[in-house]
Amino acid sequence: MNNFDPTNNVSWQLGHRGRVAVFIDGNNLFHAARFHNIDVDYNKLLRVLLGDGRLLRAFFYTGVDIGAERQQGFLLWMRRNGFRVIQKELKTFYDGTRKANLDVEIAVDMLSLAGRYDTAVLVSGDEDFVYAVNAVAYKGCRVEIAGFRSNTAPKLIDVADYFIDLGEIADKVRKETLHGPRYDERDLHEHLPPFLPADQIPIPKPQPDAFQTAMRVVLETEISDDEAAEFRAATDFIRITDEH
Repeated sequence: MNNFDPTNNVSWQLGHRGRVAVFIDGNNLFHAARFHNIDVDYNKLLRVLLGDGRLLRAFFYTGVDIGAERQQGFLLWMRRNGFRVIQKELKTFYDGTRKANLDVEIAVDMLSLAGRYDTAVLVSGDEDFVYAVNAVAYKGCRVEIAGFRSNTAPKLIDVADYFIDLGEIADKVRKETLHGPRYDERDLHEHLPPFLPADQIPIPKPQPDAFQTAMRVVLETEISDDEAAEFRAATDFIRITDEH
C-alpha cells in the first residue's frame, strides 16, 4: 500500500493518473475535517487531488434543507467553482436528527463513469464503499481514497490503490481566514449528526444491507456473470499492509 507524499510522490510524477474523476462525500468530509479542526478550501483540495492528472469531473454530494438560503449560497459557490453538485433533501428521523444518505448515488456514479476516467478519487472514510471500490477496480480503473486516517475505515484504505492522508497535507487544503470566509459550509451541515473516528463508531446489529443490495443490482447490469463471480470471490479478501 502506498501513501501520499506531497514532496516526493513517484506515482504522480510519472503521470500514471491520467483522466481523474473526484467524488466527494460532503457530509463525511465536513465532519472529519471539523474533528481535526480544519476548514477545507475546496479549490485547494481539488488541485491537490488532481495532481498531474486531467480532470474529467468533480462531484460533490450532500444533503440540503431546501428552504435554507445560506446553504444554497454555498452550493452555488461550489457549482461556480467547477463542482457538479448532487443534493438530496434532508429527512428528519424519530430521534430528531436530520440526514440524507447519498452512498448509492456516489457508488452508482463511480461505476457508471468507469472507463471514462483512469483514476477515481473517493473522498470519504465510510466503510460502506469497500464494495463499490472493488467493483470500480475490476473495471480496470485506479481507485484512490482521500481522507483523514483516524476517520477512515481501515478496510477502505486496504482496498484502495492509493491512500491520500489529508491530515498529512492539511496546510495544502486548509481555508485561509485572513480575509474572512467566502462561504459558510457550516450552514450546510449544522443539523447533521456529529462524526466519530473509525474506532469509535458503534457496531450495529446484523441486518439486510440496502446499500450492498443496490450495488449488486448495479453490478449485474454492468458486468458479465463470470466477472461478477470473480468479483464476489475477491471481496472476501482484504490486503494486509505493514501499516495496519
